[in-house]
Amino acid sequence: MLYRLLALLSLPAMLLTVRPALAMDDIAELTQRVADTERAFAATMADRDLAAFAEFLDEDTIFFAGEQPIQGKAAVIDAWRGYYDGETAPFSWAPSTVAVRPGGQLALSSGPVLNAAGQQIAVFQSIWQRRPDGDWKIIFDKGARYCGGNQVDE
Repeated sequence: MLYRLLALLSLPAMLLTVRPALAMDDIAELTQRVADTERAFAATMADRDLAAFAEFLDEDTIFFAGEQPIQGKAAVIDAWRGYYDGETAPFSWAPSTVAVRPGGQLALSSGPVLNAAGQQIAVFQSIWQRRPDGDWKIIFDKGARYCGGNQVDE
C-alpha cells in the first residue's frame, strides 16, 4: 500500500521531467534555425567581428584546440582573438549537416572549414543548445584536420 501511494505521489514529478518529441515539421524548422545560426556565427569571422562571435557562445562553452579543451566563454574569446585580427579572415566555415534531437533542445552542426584560398583544411562539429528564449548557443566545438578524399557531405 505504501509503495502504491509513493508511486502515485511521484507520478506528477516524473511527468514534468519528460519532454515529448517534437513533430517533424517542428524539427525541420529548428534544423533550419540552427543552420541559419551557424551561418550567422561564421559570418562573424568574415565580418571580423569578435564581439558578435562572443554572442553565440554559452558561458560554459568548450572549444578544442587540437586535443586540448578551452573551457569557458572568456577563454574561448581570448584563444580566438588572433583569428579576428587583420583585414582578411584566415578561414571560413559553413554547415553541410545539421541534426536536431527530438526534444528540440540540442543540435549538431558540421561542415567544411576552408582556408583563405578556399581549400578545405578541416571539418568542424558544433553542439548547440536552445535557450528558453529560443536562441541557440554553442556549447561544444571541435575541428578535425581534413585529409582529402570524400567531401564532408557525402
